Amino acid sequence: MAAMATVPSYTPSLWVRMCHALPRLDLTMTMRDNLFIPDSWEYQQTLLVLSSLSAIALVLSLLVIISFLIHYCCCRRGDRSEGSEEEEEDEEGSTGHGYGGKKGRGICCVTWVSVAAVTLCCVAIGVGFYGNSEANDGIYQLTSSLLTANYTLASIDLLVSDTISGLQLSIAGPLTTMEELFTGSKPYLVSTRNCRRLSENVVFLLTSLTTARSSDGGAWNSSNNSGDPPIAALTPVPPSMAPTVAPVGGVMPSPFSPGWAANTLMVNEDYRWLSYVLLLLLDLLVCLFILLGLAKQARWLLILMTVLAWLALFLSWGSLGLETATVVAVSDFCTDPNTFVLNSTHFNSGTSSDVLDYYLTCSRRMNSPFQQLLTQSQRALSSIHTHLSSLDRNALPQVPKAEKSLREVQQILNATEGNFHQLVALLNCRGLNKDYIDSLKGLCYDGMEGLLYLSLYSFLSALAFTAILCSLPGAWRSFPSDSEEYEDSDSESEDPFTSHQDSKRFLQWQPWL
Repeated sequence: MAAMATVPSYTPSLWVRMCHALPRLDLTMTMRDNLFIPDSWEYQQTLLVLSSLSAIALVLSLLVIISFLIHYCCCRRGDRSEGSEEEEEDEEGSTGHGYGGKKGRGICCVTWVSVAAVTLCCVAIGVGFYGNSEANDGIYQLTSSLLTANYTLASIDLLVSDTISGLQLSIAGPLTTMEELFTGSKPYLVSTRNCRRLSENVVFLLTSLTTARSSDGGAWNSSNNSGDPPIAALTPVPPSMAPTVAPVGGVMPSPFSPGWAANTLMVNEDYRWLSYVLLLLLDLLVCLFILLGLAKQARWLLILMTVLAWLALFLSWGSLGLETATVVAVSDFCTDPNTFVLNSTHFNSGTSSDVLDYYLTCSRRMNSPFQQLLTQSQRALSSIHTHLSSLDRNALPQVPKAEKSLREVQQILNATEGNFHQLVALLNCRGLNKDYIDSLKGLCYDGMEGLLYLSLYSFLSALAFTAILCSLPGAWRSFPSDSEEYEDSDSESEDPFTSHQDSKRFLQWQPWL
């Protein structure tokens, strides 16, 4: 993108180029272009195919988990019947409620696999929190830039509206009065009519300026019929209160409104951020309670966490599919955003491509499309000022009644020139182009990075929960049940010799007794 030296340039990042280079297949397994055309069904098919990869990974995860469940449910029964004598020898060599031999080694292995999987899940949760924060920062920068651009457009429309209203007021009021007073003097009447003609010409030029944004800027009309407008330059409303188009049924307005886009993004981002926070907290609670269940050997707690781990597994693979499609779509847009904006009917409806290209590129070699209009308006205002100065010098001594009307016209002209200078500065491409570049950086740098971290989180958490679901059944099946612990405690309490020997050992270790 060619940009002015005073405006930071934008170049696609390495991650954007890598994701944009991914091959695209439609539902018929035919290669497609990677051009960002969101309204095209062929392009949507490529995103669906990429999202379906997570569904395939989910099926593989389910097959792995089912194979382990079959192993625990079926194969271990045969191992117990064949190795019952070995287990009895292991139990004789063990003391207390501990486990010895092969059984103890099996439980230890399963437990450590569960702990390692939970540790991987905790790492994934940390990555997810960071990615969620980065994505939120990127969307916040994007919405801030859109609101700033909407503020600029609203300021332009407000200045134009104020200027047109002031000129129309001067035409309908003091200039008409001056024409009536100068009826008997032809030179003064000609100068007054020239002021009227030039004022009408400026009104026409400024009205053509706002025609392209009549739907985008909101409720600013080209004329004010409610009464006399203020003479001084009006102060625009804050960006958050800038006028926006209220879409019907959530459909994107045409032409594109930055304020509407910013408000829509903020609402959707709030829901997205909250959804990921809840998902991360769910994963964190599952991991913590799994560790607690392993430490306490609470079978009921691990069974409950197993059910929640199934839910987290499906959510992880599902979020990975959505993130994959979003990352690819964002990378396609960020590779060449100008082409999409120029070719999209939502952006160029009612706005010429020259105007869009002027603000998107802001090149030194490109002339402003408003240059001729502004030059003609400036010359007309200067001519009006010259005619009014001539009338002030020559006509007022002869017709003193025209002084009040002449002063009103001069006051309106001074306010109009002040508004016009502000309008020239706002119509320069540097301000809106900077907002455009900042919005691209927010979406394509921070937002893209956050989405990639969230994709990594989803992938790692899915792997971790797959390992957890494979190991937890073996862990809680190996824990002693409550009935076994109760029988052990009863047998020890009913054995008088065991209790007598334990009391004798206790007394031997107490020299003061």
